[in-house]
Amino acid sequence: MQLLTATREGQGERAGDFSFTVEGELVLVGFVCATDQADPDGGCGCGRAFSGLSSRKATTTAVVRDLDLDEADVQSAVESYFTSTGLGPGTLGVTDFDDLVEETVFETLAFAQPWKPGTVLRRRLDWLTRR
Repeated sequence: MQLLTATREGQGERAGDFSFTVEGELVLVGFVCATDQADPDGGCGCGRAFSGLSSRKATTTAVVRDLDLDEADVQSAVESYFTSTGLGPGTLGVTDFDDLVEETVFETLAFAQPWKPGTVLRRRLDWLTRR
C-alpha cells in the first residue's frame, strides 16, 4: 500500500524547511492553525508540514513508499496518534473520534495514491506537490 512517510530528502532546498520526525515513520496531512491558514509560510509551520504518527513531530518533506501495511494497520496507527495527542474517544466522544479517524485514514490513503513510490513531496495547506 502506498503511504506517505517522513524523509529528510530535499530538506534545505526551500527556505523554512524543517524535519523533526523519525526517518521513515508514517505521516499525515494534519490540522492547520488559523495563523497558517492565512499564510502557510508564516506562523508555526503547520500549513506546510506533515505530522509524524510516532514522533508527533513535523517535517516539511515526505516520500511515497510502498509498504506492507493494510488499511487496518493505518487505522490503528491513526487511532494511537490521536489518542496520544489527547484527542482520543474519552475527550472527543466515541462517535466524533470514530469520524475523525475514518476521515483521517481516508485522506492519508488518498494523498499518497496519485504519486509513484519514491516521489518526494511538500505540502502547502491541503495541496501536495513534488519537490
